[in-house]
Amino acid sequence: QVQLVESGGGLVQAGGSLRLSCAASGRISAMRWYRQAPGRQREYVATLNFSGFSGGSIVIDDTVKGRFSLSGDNAKNTVYLQMNSLKPEDTAVYVCNALTPSGSYWGHGTQVTVSS
Repeated sequence: QVQLVESGGGLVQAGGSLRLSCAASGRISAMRWYRQAPGRQREYVATLNFSGFSGGSIVIDDTVKGRFSLSGDNAKNTVYLQMNSLKPEDTAVYVCNALTPSGSYWGHGTQVTVSS
């Protein structure tokens, strides 16, 4: 069983930045971020594949490309989602999803609120 702990959410004005973290209690092969706004379906945001699983790669959804970026610390089993130029429509609960040798695990989410 792998535990995930997200942090870094909060309230920010439009145009501001936040950095979300997702720390896993065990080894991870890849980490995905999703978000869910009130009344909307869960939306894919980005994936970081650590080297050895898919050669090391980052995928950013077109809806946030150019504003969001991913980085990871394999030794710490932690992935960071840097969010810049935030917009009110980025307001959502952001949830990380870790892919590990033992299965797929989800965090509880962290709230991001962007005020106009």
